[in-house]
Amino acid sequence: MPKPDDMTAATPDSTRFVLINTSHPGNVGSTARAMKVMGFSDLVLVAPRYPNVKGKAEAISLASGALDVLGGARVVDTLTEALDGVTYACATAMTPRDFGPPTHAPRELFSSLAPSAHRVAFVFGCERYGMTNDDVYKCHACLSIPTAPGYGSLNLAQAVQLIAYDWRQAIGGFSVLPRTLDANLADAVAVQGALDHWQRVLVEIGFLDPNSPKKLMPRLNSALNRLSLSVEEVQILRGIARAATPPKRIN
Repeated sequence: MPKPDDMTAATPDSTRFVLINTSHPGNVGSTARAMKVMGFSDLVLVAPRYPNVKGKAEAISLASGALDVLGGARVVDTLTEALDGVTYACATAMTPRDFGPPTHAPRELFSSLAPSAHRVAFVFGCERYGMTNDDVYKCHACLSIPTAPGYGSLNLAQAVQLIAYDWRQAIGGFSVLPRTLDANLADAVAVQGALDHWQRVLVEIGFLDPNSPKKLMPRLNSALNRLSLSVEEVQILRGIARAATPPKRIN
């Protein structure tokens, strides 16, 4: 049986794992271990409680041989930054959000997602309160791991391990070539940029009241995510937004 080091080297994969506001260094180390044993290495930490979490003794101890994954983890300030290059993001949240992405059991979604040309990210919230609504809205789907009725509390690293295992199985195990990605798909940063642009325009033309936005932007976010926009299509949307921007008055 191949060692975990061999599996990681033999099966490079573009899948990204994102941890938001992680409180406990041990969970970061354990996540690195869970990823490596399933052949994944791209870990991004969004505003962890300890900016130097990768050097914390508990993180190093619980990484248990996955120090390359831990040491290579990137620390960023926002989820949008963490999703740079990602074209399909899966939130992990037990409770569905109004106007948020559809909720699936992992295996149910992975059977259709694995053959796609998306670069996939799995996003996990902090231990205490999970993911915020705004972060969930940025994702294309929401994963809910089936658990026993009445008790759905999973340790963060355990949840990562379950998702990593099911995804590895869905993409064919360790004996297949890396997935082929579509470079023409717009990533989450491009889509978010278009949404921010449209939000500014909608406020300027009076369609969106910033003091009472309701759920307009989450609805638009969900609609754009469902479309799997190309880079060119995002550029068209931004061009329309520029054309719709009211001219500045000169006094």
